[in-house]
Order: sequence, then C-alpha cells, then structure tokens
Amino acid sequence: MEHQNSNPESAADSNTCLELALEGERLCKAGDCRAGVTFFEAAIQAGTDDLRTLSAIYSQLGNAYFYLGDYVKAMTYHKHDLTLARTMGDKLGEAKASGNLGNTLKVMGKFDEATICCKRHLEISRELNDKVGEGRALYNLGNVFHAKGKHIGRLGQQDPGEFPEEVKHCLLEAVSYYEGNLQLMKELNDTAAQGRACGNLGNTHYLLGNFHQSISYHEERLKIAKEFGDKAAERRAHSNLGNARIFLSEFIVAAEHYKQTLALAHDLGDRAIEAQACYSLGNTYTLLRDYPTAIDYHQRHLSIAQELMDKMGEGRAYWSLGNAHSALGNHEKALHYASKHLEISRQTGDEMGQATAQMNVSDLRKVLGLPNVQDEAQNSQRVRRQSMEQLDLIKMTPDARQLQRGLSLPTAIEDAQGPSKGQGAEEDDSFFDLLSQFQSKRMDDQRCTLGGAENKENIKRTKIPSSTNFASKTPAPNTPNPKSKEKGTDELIDLIAGMQSKRMDEQRVELPHLPGLVPPPGQSLPVAVSSEGSEDFFEMLMRCQGARLEDQRSILPKENISTSNLTGDEEQEPQPSRQRTTTTVPDEDFFSLIMRLQSSGRMDDQRASVPKKK
Repeated sequence: MEHQNSNPESAADSNTCLELALEGERLCKAGDCRAGVTFFEAAIQAGTDDLRTLSAIYSQLGNAYFYLGDYVKAMTYHKHDLTLARTMGDKLGEAKASGNLGNTLKVMGKFDEATICCKRHLEISRELNDKVGEGRALYNLGNVFHAKGKHIGRLGQQDPGEFPEEVKHCLLEAVSYYEGNLQLMKELNDTAAQGRACGNLGNTHYLLGNFHQSISYHEERLKIAKEFGDKAAERRAHSNLGNARIFLSEFIVAAEHYKQTLALAHDLGDRAIEAQACYSLGNTYTLLRDYPTAIDYHQRHLSIAQELMDKMGEGRAYWSLGNAHSALGNHEKALHYASKHLEISRQTGDEMGQATAQMNVSDLRKVLGLPNVQDEAQNSQRVRRQSMEQLDLIKMTPDARQLQRGLSLPTAIEDAQGPSKGQGAEEDDSFFDLLSQFQSKRMDDQRCTLGGAENKENIKRTKIPSSTNFASKTPAPNTPNPKSKEKGTDELIDLIAGMQSKRMDEQRVELPHLPGLVPPPGQSLPVAVSSEGSEDFFEMLMRCQGARLEDQRSILPKENISTSNLTGDEEQEPQPSRQRTTTTVPDEDFFSLIMRLQSSGRMDDQRASVPKKK
C-alpha cells in the first residue's frame, strides 16, 4: 500500500529518507557496509509513509548487517521486511524476505526455523511460477541441510561416510535440494549457477563418503570455473579434488591438485590459503615417503604461519617437521621440532597436541641417550630438598632469585594459583545466575501470557469462587452471599473475554511500531493480519529469540559487496561475511586425517617413536 503525501513537511521527510537510503545503497555496493548502515539508519530516523520504500530499506539494512556479522539485527530487519510485504499483499516481496530471513537463521544455527522460512520461499515461488526464485529457494534449502549435517557431525570424530544416521539424513536432504537446483539451472541455461550447485554437490557427497561422485561434481565445477575465469572457484575445486583423492589413496594425483591450489592462491595473493596448500603438500609427500620434499613444504608453511601469527598452524608445522626429520634419522632436529611443538601446544591449550608432543619428546630423548624430562624434574626436586637442609645454598633456589627481583613469595604463589577463593565463588555465583536466566527464559517461552499490566491487576483483585457453578452461572448450594458470587463470576467472564481478545490482537502487527514508518496526515496506518494458512509460520518467526551468546559474535565484512536495489526487484542471497582468514591449516582438518592414517598403519614411518638405540 502506498500513500500520497499532501503535507509538504511529510513529503520532504520522505524525500530525505529516500535520498539517505540511496546513498546507503551506493556505499554498500562499493563495499563499505558500515558507512552504508549509518545512512540507512538515518533514513529510518527521517521516516516515510511509503511502505514499499521502507520495505526496501529494511531488506538492504538486513543484508548489510548480515555482511557485518551482526545477525541479530539482520534477523530483526528481515522480519520487519517480511511484515511489510505481507501487509501490502506483496507475495514476491514475502518470498524474498523469507529467503533472506532463512539465510540469516541458518548462519545463527537455528536450522529448523531456517528450514521453515526457506520452504515458505519455495512455496510462494512455485505459486507465482517464479523459476529463478524457486531455484534460489532450492539452493538455500540445500545449504541449510548441508550446514545442519556438518554442525551435528562436528560433535564426533567420524571420517566422511561414517557419520550417524541423523547426519546422513541431513546430507541426503541437501543432495536432493541441490540436485533440484541443478536441474532447474540447466533448464534456465544459467551456467554459473550450475557451477555453484556442482561444487556443493561435490562437498556433500564427500561428507557422505561418495568420493567418486564427489570428484565427478568437482571436476565439473572446475570446468565451469575455468570457463568464467573464476580463479577463486578454480582454487577451491582443486583443493576439494585433492582432499577426495587422498581418501582414495591417490596421493600423486592429490599432490598435483594441491600444487594447482598453491599456484592459484599465490596469484590471488591469499597467504593463508597458500600456507594451507603447503601444509597439504607436505603431508601428501610424507604419505609418498618423499621426506626432503615434505620438509621443504612444511618449512614454507611454518614461515607463513609465523608471519600471520597463527600459533595453531605453527604448532602443526613443528609436529610435521619433527615427524619428517625423525623418518630420515635426523633425531636431533626431530627433538628440536618436537620440543617446539610441545611449547606451542602448551601456549595454545592444545591438549591432544601436547600429549603427542610429550610422547615424541620422550621417545626421541631415549634414542639420543638423554635423560627423560620427568627424571630431570625428579632430580631437581631432590636438589631442592638438599638445598633447604643446607642454608648456605638457599641463594640457588628459584624462590631466592624471585625475592631478589623484588617479588614477594606469597604474591607469586597467588598469581600461580589464580584468583582467591572468594573471587572464584563470586564467579561461580555469576555463572549460575546466568544459567538461571537462560533456564527461566526457556520456561517463560512455555508460559501463556495473560495480558498487560491491567489484566494482571484484575487477576490480583479477582478471587475465583470455589463454589461457583460455571455451567449454570448460578450459585452453588450453601453459599452465604449469592450477589457477591455473581459479581465475581461476571468479573471472571470479563477477564476471560479480555484474554481472548488479547490473543486475537497478538496475531496482528501494528505498523506504527515499525521503525521509520510515519503515518500520513489525518490518516491512521493499516493493521497487518497474518495471511490465512500461515499463522504458524509467522508466529514461529516472532518467537525466534536473538539473545544467544553465539549471536553476539561479530566478524568483519568481506570486500566488494553488492546488495539488492531499493526497488526490491532483485533478491539477495547473502553469504556470511568472513574475516580474512589467518588459519594456515586446511578447513578439512588435514591434521586429523593424518592422525587417522597413522592409527590405521598406513604411515608408521611418520611416527616420532623411533627404534631403540643399539
């Protein structure tokens, strides 16, 4: 619904709102979403009575916050957009808003709600015979089920193809939707979209353990990426092909794909991906038992990890270098790298890495004829006891040296032991208070709200008579004051009627509550009523809470972002913004793969447990 502005001031405000929104759109398209958000917020402050303009602003602002990583605000504005679209009876706008909201909920980990939104998008698109919208809805549904499957699968340590049935069900659902999207994109001759579908199908079949099918889809993805000159997609395809070939034990072919990944990452200037490729190549050549080549690639990985200050990657590099040198018989170098791995693991809190490093250090010291670290620690304790008996040696103890530096011993002990018991108790109380708040929130979600403050006051004043006969509305026998009881019954019926009307009002959305919506002079704004057959959908979305801790995380926007125009003609398929990665270990966690290969006996020579000295 659109309104004509007869008031000059209202018209001026609407024009100001539109001008600010257009500038916000320009800034977002230029990649400066933070500045764009400032202008969009200013446009809302200026206000307008044009529902279509305001709906477009909500959509843009939701997408901008999405790219900035503020998913709670993104969800809020996409809900506003959905509300206005339904108010205007704009089915296409409702479909687009549902899709955007579904994407946002997916990133927030609310997969069930995201599924409902995306299915609503699909339903309306098919109803309107909108093939492009249908394709996008199918693609988004595939993404939701793929993400849900990976999220559940991360809870365990299973290899691809060995996930529980719940994960497999999600992944198979994702395959179904991706295949539907691919078929539709072929009908529309959208080759670029076919490439994206093939890439996602390849990744999903990889998780299902269907490595040959995964390779087939990734090869098609690679072909389309080369056709469009998309080097980033080409790089991803080569990396995914290398991972699949590793599981098929085709190490030489995998190495060639990783080399292509390395070259493309270098061309793209992405140092982190370059390091990941070196890491994968180092481990692949270790599998091939070409240790000198493996060492060269691991050294390159180590150098970039130190450059990017990636401590976890640095620790993985030390571990790999120690194993390779151990396999070559360079036990002194192997011990050096194993010790560095132990040091980094302690710094980063990597318990598995620390346990592995301690075992490697212990084995290597035995081979080199050096005393065990634990033996040295015991000797140190024995010397300390002797020093306490001979006071003339007290200056040699660590405590004395600490006192010489001006530190009091109680302070040092307190620092080592952490906060005092009282402080810890306060922290525990805060923690349990936080849990109580979350639990009470969950309980509140199950409560039936009786109404506002007025109804609550009525409840306090109204005493429900235990002897009242509600069916006949007459007093029960032996009641001393019938008039009093009748009055109480009337009040109760009024209260129930008020509650019923309140519940009806809860299904309405009063537009004056939406930010930036200004009523036309002399007119009242319409009230939106949820459309027939979709009350559950709308009410479910309104119950979505944005107070989870993970939802408060924020990541930086990626570069060169474009958003839909203010006319709302184009739907957004926003992907979550990601801070430029500094992780130098591949996303597929090649480290875990190597560890599994060790345990299966395929890489016994990479163990740091070396033969005993003769």
